[in-house]
Amino acid sequence: MSRSDGEQVLSYPIPSEAALEPPAEWERLRQGCPVARVRLPSGDEATLLTRYEDVRQVLSDPRFTRQLTADDAARLSESGGVFNGGLGNSIPQGGEGHQHWRRMVGKWFTAKRMIALRPSIEAMAERLVDEMVALGRPADLKASLGFPLPVYVICDLLGVPAADRDRFSYWSDTLLNLTRYGQAEIDAAQAEFVTYMAAHVAARRAEPGDDLLSELIRSSDAEGGGLPDGALVATGQGLLVAGHETTANMIGKMVGMLLADRRRWERLLADPSLVRPAVEEALRFDANPGFGMPRYLGEEVEISGTLLPRGTTVVCSMASANRDESVFDTAGDMDLGRTPNPHLAFGAGAHSCIGQSLARTELQVVLEVLLRKLPTLELAVPVGELHRLDGLIVGGLRELPVRW
Repeated sequence: MSRSDGEQVLSYPIPSEAALEPPAEWERLRQGCPVARVRLPSGDEATLLTRYEDVRQVLSDPRFTRQLTADDAARLSESGGVFNGGLGNSIPQGGEGHQHWRRMVGKWFTAKRMIALRPSIEAMAERLVDEMVALGRPADLKASLGFPLPVYVICDLLGVPAADRDRFSYWSDTLLNLTRYGQAEIDAAQAEFVTYMAAHVAARRAEPGDDLLSELIRSSDAEGGGLPDGALVATGQGLLVAGHETTANMIGKMVGMLLADRRRWERLLADPSLVRPAVEEALRFDANPGFGMPRYLGEEVEISGTLLPRGTTVVCSMASANRDESVFDTAGDMDLGRTPNPHLAFGAGAHSCIGQSLARTELQVVLEVLLRKLPTLELAVPVGELHRLDGLIVGGLRELPVRW
């Protein structure tokens, strides 16, 4: 589709022919049209950034905000979703209010806490792998390990019962899917999600535990000007969605990438000290992270020689930026020992992923456990038969069939 001025408008998200490979358009855009017009699933137009420096600049620039509910902001899809819905409105999205929220929540994601959590995550991963092996091969590693592990971890962190995980999955899907649900179904699911989390916050207030929400309630009460219940509910929802969907999908993609070329798996078996840089490289190399990060521009700004008017909605493709040859040598190769690796998989600036230390810990533990317990692990289908999930803001594989 083209505009009257002759500028081509790409449909976005840009499809890829292979589950683990990037769209060919990314490189063409980085080279020739780094500030491109795209049409979103809603039909609205936005501006797509694909170069590393541009993406990092926008994600770090406070003039590009998360006010995606502004009257002139582009809608990502015709129906709500996590970016256009009300979930973020209860949490301060900028300034000191946002920094205060990050400081309070961020106390739960320190290096010290991750070290303390690691043994329980490892025990959980080992139990799930043992259960997968007991059921026999081939197995779907995503369903057996990738999905349940992060759910158990985040439920434990929030003090909610893991037995409710199927409900969380459905609620998350309605928030993260751009195409599957109608507005009425989304509204109903989100109302259920808010009701559930509000009841959980009330229960934690009545009987505090040693979980994150209980601690936030205690801290808020102690400060007198802490987080209101609406922000506590939104925090619980946000962490539940982000804490399991993204990592669950990343576990499947990471293992898929490592098994797609058996030499990668063999290299890790020969040198387990590469696990940490291998996780970082999997995050950088991920060609299927989903939608990217949208931002709204409240004033006129120039990016790469292009003047963007006030009211522009910008979509930052961190995955394309992570393939930028001007920053990463041999960016198209998966180098398990790559260092330094300043990828943008977790964003940048004041809104970078607050739970990235937990995600890294889970990915490292999964890889360590699989290498130790299933050294003969391999794909049970040709890599060309792996399929992407469609329609999700968060990218993933439908399944990851493996054998050992």
